[in-house]
Amino acid sequence: MRYRRDMAGLNVRFTEEELDALRERAEAEGRSMQSFAHDAVLRAINEHSRLFNEAADHVLKVSEELNRRLA
Repeated sequence: MRYRRDMAGLNVRFTEEELDALRERAEAEGRSMQSFAHDAVLRAINEHSRLFNEAADHVLKVSEELNRRLA
């Protein structure tokens, strides 16, 4: 369950072309522009976290042998 302290807002500026593209994509999915943009931001946040975690795992695996020898 999601709890909200308040309904915080965020104003984001788009060019007319960007707004048109956003409107078209949202309409194609049968969604509001706000809902579409909200979900896109959350997907971007989650993707960034996933990429960071993958990179951290890679560094740990690559440096595992070196760390063992230095210990």
